[in-house]
Amino acid sequence: MSAHLTEMIRTGGPMTLDTYMAQVLTHPTLGYYTTQEPFGVTGDFITAPEVSQMFGEIIGVWCAHTWAQMGNPPRVCLTEAGPGRGTLMRDLLRAASKASGFAEAIDVHLIEISPRLRAIQREALGDTPVTWHESLDDIPSDVPLVLVANELLDALPIRQFKRTIQGWCERLVDVAPDGDGFRFVLTQTPSPAAAMLPAQVRDAPLGSVAEVSPASVALVSDISTRLLAQGGAALLIDYGSDAFGVRDTLQAVSHHKPHPALEAPGMADLCAHVDFAMLAQAATEQGAGVWGPVTQGAFLTQLRIAERAAALRRVATEAQHVDIDSALDRLVGVKAMGSLFKVLGLSHPDLPLAGLKA
Repeated sequence: MSAHLTEMIRTGGPMTLDTYMAQVLTHPTLGYYTTQEPFGVTGDFITAPEVSQMFGEIIGVWCAHTWAQMGNPPRVCLTEAGPGRGTLMRDLLRAASKASGFAEAIDVHLIEISPRLRAIQREALGDTPVTWHESLDDIPSDVPLVLVANELLDALPIRQFKRTIQGWCERLVDVAPDGDGFRFVLTQTPSPAAAMLPAQVRDAPLGSVAEVSPASVALVSDISTRLLAQGGAALLIDYGSDAFGVRDTLQAVSHHKPHPALEAPGMADLCAHVDFAMLAQAATEQGAGVWGPVTQGAFLTQLRIAERAAALRRVATEAQHVDIDSALDRLVGVKAMGSLFKVLGLSHPDLPLAGLKA
């Protein structure tokens, strides 16, 4: 990967951060998600579905309730974007199957670019009929859509800008002066691409860093357009901020510990906090119903995850009680995922969403 990036830079000059992230994460043969095992205790990070089955089960209940709110359509396209190891969809389907008629109505679709992860998802989902796709563009558009994406948006590439005395200059990735490794540089003049920054941050103090994720904005806009045309809802869950602001959140993680963002590219996860305010604005501009964002803790609590934990305890051993309580606290606790993670709902304007506020 380092040799590949070095050649790209020497041929085309310093690259934008979103180009760097896209190559490092999703290159078809060298990328992180193609070659590494990111999930779980033995990987680089743990996602909410891996913390406890309760997370996926609550999402399954939400999907079934949303389908009922839509009037129990005879067919619905149940889609997960970025399905990881298939854990969320497996738990989701098990819980949702208890809703009369829902299991018979759904067609399961997964948006996944990694052949390696597709194989893992296939094993996790057993005999469940599944169709895989490269992108949202390939998802059927002739039936209502119910889409879930957990910890997808944080992995979508970002661009970064720094306000200098000249204006907003863009942060680029260049080869280090000695040819060994990479470094950040700034464009020598203000970048026209800084026009993508929201108006709320353009007058930030000198030295401020601001981020935008064109890929995330485009995805939310596309989802919103689909929901208007075919009906349905989307649930986007990730860590980030619900307010506009300047921030530098690019980070790399390896074996559950911080890792230098430009060191050993392709061997560590690269991500950034999600700007939910910008995504909500993009959805609103498309005319979609926007619900939230609310904290993950508030969302799961509203959907009665505590009651689900109590039900699991009734059939659990004493040792399992500790695990259930620990998982519940991690998912909803203010000092854990419950506060940092946010939930944003999108829908056809006529469709209200459970657990979320307009």
